[in-house]
Amino acid sequence: MIAARSMKDMTVALFGLGGSGIATAQAILAGGATIIAWDDNPDSVARAQRAGIETGDLRRADWKRFSSFVLSPGVPLTHPRPHWTVDLARAAGVEIVGDVELFVRERNLACKNAPFIAITGTNGKSTTTALIAHMINASGRDMQLGGNIGTAVMTLQPPADERYYVVECSSYQIDLAPSLNPTAGILLNLTPDHLDRHGTMQHYAEIKERLVAGSDTAIVGVDDSYCAAIADRLERTGKAVIRISKRMPIRDGYFAEDANLIHAKDGERNVVASLAGIGSLRGEHNAQNALAAFAACRAVGLSVEEINTGLKTFPGLAHRMEQVARLGRTLFVNDSKATNAEAAAPALSSFPRIYWIAGGLPKEGGIASLSGFFSRIAKAYLIGEAAPQFAATLGEAAPYEISGTIEAAVEHAARDAAKDGSTEPVVLLSPACASFDQFQNFEKRGEAFRSAVLALEGAAPIMGARS
Repeated sequence: MIAARSMKDMTVALFGLGGSGIATAQAILAGGATIIAWDDNPDSVARAQRAGIETGDLRRADWKRFSSFVLSPGVPLTHPRPHWTVDLARAAGVEIVGDVELFVRERNLACKNAPFIAITGTNGKSTTTALIAHMINASGRDMQLGGNIGTAVMTLQPPADERYYVVECSSYQIDLAPSLNPTAGILLNLTPDHLDRHGTMQHYAEIKERLVAGSDTAIVGVDDSYCAAIADRLERTGKAVIRISKRMPIRDGYFAEDANLIHAKDGERNVVASLAGIGSLRGEHNAQNALAAFAACRAVGLSVEEINTGLKTFPGLAHRMEQVARLGRTLFVNDSKATNAEAAAPALSSFPRIYWIAGGLPKEGGIASLSGFFSRIAKAYLIGEAAPQFAATLGEAAPYEISGTIEAAVEHAARDAAKDGSTEPVVLLSPACASFDQFQNFEKRGEAFRSAVLALEGAAPIMGARS
């Protein structure tokens, strides 16, 4: 745990008592502060009480006694309207921060030289975060991984000179971290997302920009107009900016060309890595992730050789184009995290011959936007509530069957792929749907796929795949 010593002797209000909220409350207590915590869910309040955290209804609290208000990033700060606690804090002139801000303050207080990489973007941030963490860990350095990727940042080990921090940041967390100042900050890309919480695309982009604006080195993907403008704006202020592009050569920075990662300086190009043969980093989207990871790791002192070792041994993330097993020439890939059509597109673009398992609880728009990939689909195996709708969309463009369940879909897809004469037919779960019609979440859906694949006679698990 990182004790929040910056709040020593203060009285602090906290709202949001999920797992990270309780961890944050405990860090504040360990730092020597008094805390009053609350949640709209009585079960969460009871859980906090059992953990020894003092609770109290913040509606009836005297806000003048609070020095700081720590808000869970899942609670609205501005849109669609501020949470009632936000209104009370602002009326009393109490600062509003989140757990990432507490981490930043502790690093500044204890060891500002501790290398710190922060990652954000609309898409790809979890893979990029995991890849950077893997590279640093594979180099033998002390690496701490947390933030939006699933580990509460205040549960990490305390800052130290040779301790490297890799922190994924959502827009919600950035909005609550005004002092965010990583050694290397990454902004991968920006597309419309979470506008119900940020109001406009412009406001969303402004929040994301804060992460790189506060960085010693700003690493910015410039393949969309918002990020390109941010890179230009930061450079005009004197910020050290490294541009990355998965689509086009650039004069200074890093870009991808086929499977190669290229570093350019004053127009001179040097191939620094290749993604050829790295199954966990297939596709254009993963080229961007790898470029960002390469630039960040170089910024915090890793050698080119250390980075390449990390690239070659990266197992990928569970449920995100995760290579599960092989059966003969057939590769089985778990992309259960693809809960809408846009999220399924990267996987469909990465393989030439696909036996596609799709369906679940349908999202607005269905799979019509994926029609450009239908020529890659050898056959589709449709599951869940979306099956009839997806069948109608596929029409004559690709053969399909309504399999109903993942187990049936895997069995039938494996049988058909075994007869395929191509070099590497791929059985791909990339549902383009939510999971809630048949599963508790996309993780459970991915686990069901993995179990069904590994139950096939002769299926050989791929080293590094989760079990």
